[in-house]
Amino acid sequence: MKNQNPEPQESFIKLFNAQLHITNLLFYVLLFTCGLSFGLVLSNQLKVFSFNLKSTQFSLSATSPPRPPAPAPEPTLSETGGSSEKSQIALEEFLKPPTVLHDMEDKELLWRASMTPKIGEFPFERVPKVAFMFLTRGPILMAPLWEKFFKGHDGLYSIYVHSHPSFNESEPQTSVFHGRRIPSKVVEWGKFNMIEAELRLLKNALLDVSNQRFVLLSESCIPLFNFSTIYSYLMNSNKSFVEMYDLPGRVGRGRYHPRMYPMITIKQWRKGSQWFEMDRDLALDIISDRKYFTLYKRVCKSSCYADEHYIPTLVNIRFGRRNSNRSLTWTDWSKGGIHPARHMRYQITYELLHRMRFGSSCEYNGKSTNICFLFARKFLPQALGRLLRYAPKIMQFNP
Repeated sequence: MKNQNPEPQESFIKLFNAQLHITNLLFYVLLFTCGLSFGLVLSNQLKVFSFNLKSTQFSLSATSPPRPPAPAPEPTLSETGGSSEKSQIALEEFLKPPTVLHDMEDKELLWRASMTPKIGEFPFERVPKVAFMFLTRGPILMAPLWEKFFKGHDGLYSIYVHSHPSFNESEPQTSVFHGRRIPSKVVEWGKFNMIEAELRLLKNALLDVSNQRFVLLSESCIPLFNFSTIYSYLMNSNKSFVEMYDLPGRVGRGRYHPRMYPMITIKQWRKGSQWFEMDRDLALDIISDRKYFTLYKRVCKSSCYADEHYIPTLVNIRFGRRNSNRSLTWTDWSKGGIHPARHMRYQITYELLHRMRFGSSCEYNGKSTNICFLFARKFLPQALGRLLRYAPKIMQFNP
């Protein structure tokens, strides 16, 4: 009886074992899948971490400052001439200006020329000089007269000449103008490059710390007095000489461009002669101006005539109290037109020169005087003979 029906029990056991086997199989499949997924994720994270580490290392190496260069080796005694004292230079030698024919570009020249000590007193003996700056197209037409003017006054003046780059004539080695031409660029009448040429002359002259007064002249200018008189007049003046005035009409306010507003208003706009004379402080301020210089260069085109407006307007806005508001160069505008009258040979008389020298009235250091002009223009080459004849007597040049 007991063994009559054993098959159902055995079937149940087999079914249970099969289900258990399937469950174990599913568990292992699930475990394998999880492990595989975890492995893939971990591998990807390791790659990202490695990339970020390399990027960080690259970023740090890119932003780190470069290593300082190795110090230069100490010069040996043989390199310094056998003594370390010979490698030292005096302050006067250190401040000695470069030669006129340097290779500095305008930006380099500006940076060098604008350097100025904060201490006003010089720690060495210094004789102040006048810088005579000639803006020319070619040769200096009145050179023989200027030679007589400068004779016997070495050490009291400096000469700088800005001529057309194509001009290649050379002056005699005995001439005061020999080797005095600065690196120049093309200048066009009425264009902004005229201002750039004037500033180029100022920058070169400022390289010499002994230059204390700066005169801008043309190739057709002459001196009206001897050197001693002009030197004393300039060195003893407590103001600069930049002509500036407000002129209504087409050739004055009519040249004002509305795009200059609000930096420059029409009430601040001024006109004046380009032939200026200024002291060292004003010269430094003029060449260091970037605000108005940039505006003029962008806005002031052909009909603006920057050479008659940039410096007068700048001085009016910022340095009016330091200026006498007149030019020291006599010019004849009596005939009208855009150019002054030219003086020919037959016009050179004692009366003309006397009128230029004493025929005006002005203020000098707070007092009235009839010596208002130290220079004059515009003289043709044919007038040179008579000027040389009159100079020793009238202007009291050295014979």
